[in-house]
Amino acid sequence: MITDSPDSPAPSFNEADVSFMRRALQLAGHARDAENEVPVGALLVLNDEIIGLGWNRNITLNDPTAHAEIQALRAAGEKIGNYRLVGATLYVTLEPCAMCSMALVHARVGRVVYGATDPKTGAAGSVFDTLISERHNHRIQVDGGLLAEESSAMLREFFRSRR
Repeated sequence: MITDSPDSPAPSFNEADVSFMRRALQLAGHARDAENEVPVGALLVLNDEIIGLGWNRNITLNDPTAHAEIQALRAAGEKIGNYRLVGATLYVTLEPCAMCSMALVHARVGRVVYGATDPKTGAAGSVFDTLISERHNHRIQVDGGLLAEESSAMLREFFRSRR
């Protein structure tokens, strides 16, 4: 269920959610500062343990699929020895796009928590509802808006500095 739309109740985030999202923001800062990438950070958590970290690396790797979410999925799959991440939660600073959303569906991630919405390409309710589509054999719980202002500010400042 999309929980950040005007008609939905506000999601209930706990201290662990906030802590993991702060770590995702640190990863976004790393993308910006160390690699001059769009500042998006992501991490996957399973049983309260971080199993995969990622940040945008499209420019660095010359790879259009090297989004933060994909990097975190790859790292998690390698760590646990399985591409299926049943019950895992993804924390990401920006609403996932359609490509990342479908990868999350295929990985059977249980929940996505994101910061800023993406009104241009967001696939967790802003433009598409990929994560909850009844057309798929797996649907993901979506909770958006956690530390949204911090995530949005980092992205705004990054793009403002490029103009």
